[in-house]
Amino acid sequence: MAKPGKAAVQTITFPLEGEFIALNDLLKLAGVCDSGGAGKALVATGEVSVDGAPESRKTAKIRAGQVVGLAGIEIRVVAA
Repeated sequence: MAKPGKAAVQTITFPLEGEFIALNDLLKLAGVCDSGGAGKALVATGEVSVDGAPESRKTAKIRAGQVVGLAGIEIRVVAA
């Protein structure tokens, strides 16, 4: 149950097949947006964070163990 005053966060666990995935591709494959281009646009808005810090690099390399957050969604990247 969510704590009072805190919005519920949807958590998505993403199994990473290789060493890393580009941030915009992760957003697409996790189902947060419809395409890699839409993922780039989402990052450009400044609403995406990686491990709690704002991330502006659209193709930042995301590795297992990192957490990507945006608008009530948390994507936990785990080794496949």
